[in-house]
Amino acid sequence: MQPIIHRHAAWLFLFFAAAFFSIPTLAAPASRYWALWDKSDESATKTVDHSLWQGILNDYLIQHPEGNRFNYKKVSSQDKQALKKYLKQLTTIDPRTYNKKEQKAYWINLYNALTVDLILTHYPIKSITKIGSWWRFGPWDETATHIASQNLTLNDIEHRILRPLWQDKRIHYAVNCASLGCPDLSHQAYTGANTELLLEAQAERFIQQEKGVNWVDGKLVLSRIYEWYATDFGNRNELISHLRQYSTKKQQKRLLNYTGTQEYQYDWNLNEFK
Repeated sequence: MQPIIHRHAAWLFLFFAAAFFSIPTLAAPASRYWALWDKSDESATKTVDHSLWQGILNDYLIQHPEGNRFNYKKVSSQDKQALKKYLKQLTTIDPRTYNKKEQKAYWINLYNALTVDLILTHYPIKSITKIGSWWRFGPWDETATHIASQNLTLNDIEHRILRPLWQDKRIHYAVNCASLGCPDLSHQAYTGANTELLLEAQAERFIQQEKGVNWVDGKLVLSRIYEWYATDFGNRNELISHLRQYSTKKQQKRLLNYTGTQEYQYDWNLNEFK
């Protein structure tokens, strides 16, 4: 019996080891259309109040050229409650009764505020990937909120609502996963009026940062976002064209003349201000 036990133990070890070490390299969730949310009132002029979220950003988001940092450690009990209040306000809204511009801002802010609230709930923590069930890589498939009688996960918001409904690759520069490798959390709350400008600014900021586009020993090193979401950014030529659109003139020339292969990078450490 002893050899059989060892053999079973070995298979279990290999199974869990393979599952653990392969998770970060798995493809990101596909964009899956959820018809329930594909409704709007384009005649509506009402707006969503994001002032509580803006107050949190004003007080705790530290802007830095290499990447914005959030001062989780310093968030007061009062402001934690303000964030909870903001999230509760959003859950009382049915976004489908607003126009598409307001909806887009609503979903982006909801995703980002939920993520910050999630980190604060589990703080101190080294990485968002440590949150959630032990067999999952992070909390993205766990219920995060309840909108219009529907339980929603963070993955639902990003991959079943934002990506399929708007089909805007710049969404990837707007939603923030609380990690150093992620595009920066915007210092401005999104609104129906400013979302287009912010998405352009966020795309330019990330692509001009080393965590977005970098060169190491003459080789192009890109954020893994461009590998995970290759279906959104297109083939190599389409991706290079997108990167050049938001690059510096020096980057544009280098990207245009580059014919080698690219490598990928990502830092899952918490985007914490220390």
